[in-house]
Amino acid sequence: MKNILKIVVAVFALTALFAACSKIDNLHKTDPLPVYQSGISPVLSSSVNTVAATLADSSNTVITFNWTDPKYANDASTTKYVLEIDTTGGSFSNPASKITTAVLTTGFTGRELNAILLGYGFPVGTAKSVDVRVISSYANNNERYVSNIVKVTTTVFADPSTLSASATSVSLSLANAASNAVDFSWNRAFSGYTGVISYSLQYDSAGKGFVSPLEFSLSSAAALSRSVLQGDLNTAAINAGIPGGTSGKLEFRVKAVTALGAVVYSNVYLLSVDTYFPIRRFYLPGGYQSATGNGSDWDPPTAPEFIRDQRAGLLNNMYYIYIFIPGGQEFKITQGRSWDINYGGSGGNLVAGGANFSVPTSGYYRISFNASTMKYDIREGRMGFVGGATGAGWTPPNVFPNYALGAAATNLFVGLTDFTTDGWKLIDNDQWNNGSNAVDETRSYGSTGASGSSLETNGANFPNITTAGRYRVIWDGRDRDNVKYEMSPGTEMRVVGDGMQGVNAWDPGTSPQMTYLGNGKWQATLTLIAGKDIKFLAGNAWGAFDYEDNSGGTTATGVARSIKWEGGDNFKTPAVTGTYTIILDENAQTVTIN
Repeated sequence: MKNILKIVVAVFALTALFAACSKIDNLHKTDPLPVYQSGISPVLSSSVNTVAATLADSSNTVITFNWTDPKYANDASTTKYVLEIDTTGGSFSNPASKITTAVLTTGFTGRELNAILLGYGFPVGTAKSVDVRVISSYANNNERYVSNIVKVTTTVFADPSTLSASATSVSLSLANAASNAVDFSWNRAFSGYTGVISYSLQYDSAGKGFVSPLEFSLSSAAALSRSVLQGDLNTAAINAGIPGGTSGKLEFRVKAVTALGAVVYSNVYLLSVDTYFPIRRFYLPGGYQSATGNGSDWDPPTAPEFIRDQRAGLLNNMYYIYIFIPGGQEFKITQGRSWDINYGGSGGNLVAGGANFSVPTSGYYRISFNASTMKYDIREGRMGFVGGATGAGWTPPNVFPNYALGAAATNLFVGLTDFTTDGWKLIDNDQWNNGSNAVDETRSYGSTGASGSSLETNGANFPNITTAGRYRVIWDGRDRDNVKYEMSPGTEMRVVGDGMQGVNAWDPGTSPQMTYLGNGKWQATLTLIAGKDIKFLAGNAWGAFDYEDNSGGTTATGVARSIKWEGGDNFKTPAVTGTYTIILDENAQTVTIN
């Protein structure tokens, strides 16, 4: 009986335990997670195996890719597909990709595919193959399946810039060489391609087929425009084989190169041009060069250059120079820095390959010639003040020698004079110009601009002097393309250096002032210390106009030493300490220590 009771209790306990395990608590019910079936790899196919699109296909779909359903057990509208394209054999290490959702197809227009191919450096017009695959996944990129690889043969098509210009014909002239001739512009090549593209504007004469094209420089490699001056276009036309003074046609095109080397050319733009004879430059080689610091004897590459007369009708024909020539030295004229075209002559007649020129005595000369009339003139080279504001008045015979400037160097004059409030000019002869424009005509100079302005030959006066006083004037033709003048007050001249007894060394503010004697002459009497240095300064602080030595460092007394006002050495004091009188002559460009 006792055993039967134990069995009943055990059965009851098992029943209660089973009931507890099967109890459902509706307040804490958790549904089991669903289980989805795994997908399968999609199968990719292409509408074509070869794509050779053209520019006309830019906006057209040129290839379509389709793939099978990967059969995910989710909502198909959320399935993600990534179509990848890479070079064949590239293992998709650097793929171009296109993402779609839900649909089992995608395509590319001609320009879309072109941009991808250019990104791999495929050249224009050459067939290259690419590998294509598609990768499916959930929207969160889980459960990715990779398709088979489809190989497609592709060809990059030319998608060039379109070149246009502001004119179809241009008449060029030397007088307008600095004016704009034509503006070129073009759009970006390879539309849709986002990489770097470099451009160049090429040209050649018509009909040559750009076998050896020339190029205009651009402001940057990515520039999409270029303006061309008349002078540059004239040079381009001549370089391309259209002689000066003739008419011809130039062809232009834009070359575009991607960062990876794909090249394409724009349309050809035809431009008609009327050219002019380019600027001709002439030089004066001769036996005088070495002795006067003008290069090597009889050496056109180092010979001084003539100034071009830029007046209407004389530009590219009339030339002149103011230069020192030793007596008896011979010289000639060359066009360009070689002997290929050279001139000599006699009796005022210029002759190609003619006899050498010479001068009888040493001095500054004005040498003029006209390459059109074949005439030349050699006369004294000088420059002087003329006009109501000057002591010479408006009477050229009164100018020389009292109102002359000093000849400082080739094509350079410096002079002082006292001005009243009136008009004035500079002149190189003792009579007025007669309007002949001949080689022997007087040259007078003026300007409507302030100091630093370009000079006008046989034209306007300088601006009237408004404040009377002494002024220093410089006629500066060292820049053969821009003859100009400088004007500044000439109120003082100081001796500075370490060669004066009782004077602070190299201190402009306390250095002794010279006395102005007139006609460009200054004087000072000082105790000079032997073996020291001095110079002359037209002001009380550094930076003012100054004069240095041009005599080679001589210490001789009683003789005129040559001076220069730019870039020379200091003057040497005499060999013996003592009291000396210094005469600085700006008009003669000398200093004498007595």
